[in-house]
Amino acid sequence: MDKKTIIISLGGSLIVPEEIDWKFVKKFKALIEEQIENGFKFILITGGGKTARKYIDASAKIDDINNEDKDWIGIHATRMNAHFIRTIFRKHAHPRINKNPHDLEDFYNFKESILVAAGWRPGFSTDFDAVLLAKYLGIKTVINLSNIDYVCDKDPRKFPDAKKIEEISWAEFRKMVGDKWDPGMNAPFDPIASKEAQEIGLEVAIMNGQNLANLKKYLEGKKAKGTIIK
Repeated sequence: MDKKTIIISLGGSLIVPEEIDWKFVKKFKALIEEQIENGFKFILITGGGKTARKYIDASAKIDDINNEDKDWIGIHATRMNAHFIRTIFRKHAHPRINKNPHDLEDFYNFKESILVAAGWRPGFSTDFDAVLLAKYLGIKTVINLSNIDYVCDKDPRKFPDAKKIEEISWAEFRKMVGDKWDPGMNAPFDPIASKEAQEIGLEVAIMNGQNLANLKKYLEGKKAKGTIIK
């Protein structure tokens, strides 16, 4: 792939924090279109956000559901969000949403400036899809946009003395997140994806997607807020 092809894992918490945040998406669209003018191409992988969690929580209140069913609900939420993102980028985007990171025909051949991807199968999140695509396409960095400025050494919502982490190794990060995937878990980067990322030597930049000026700095090669895992 061209060195200016960027993979962005767009957290569902940004698209659907509670309701659809169309104001954020409008600003995100403007930034991406600006970068397209600068010669960038993008693979945008969407998370499920509150859409997924609301359906999972509602299902659990009605009957016992297993992790595979929870995952499938989440996967379909990512696909709904992907369709939304592809629609608002219609004039720039490849017409088909990729739902399988092993099906590389779209990724090798897309002539448009944007290709949108979504969840694939149970067992991991769209973080893993992003890592696989980076592996197959020879892309060395994935940008993970969520609703946090930095990864912290412990949950800052529970521990006021939590310290932000600007750079961390995969070995240390994996000690924090563990090795098991649980549908609906709220890790900065999912454990299965982290294992694969460590194996291929991928760099992941975790940053707050709401701070689009900061994302712009990062894309322009300037110093930006966020946690680098490598």
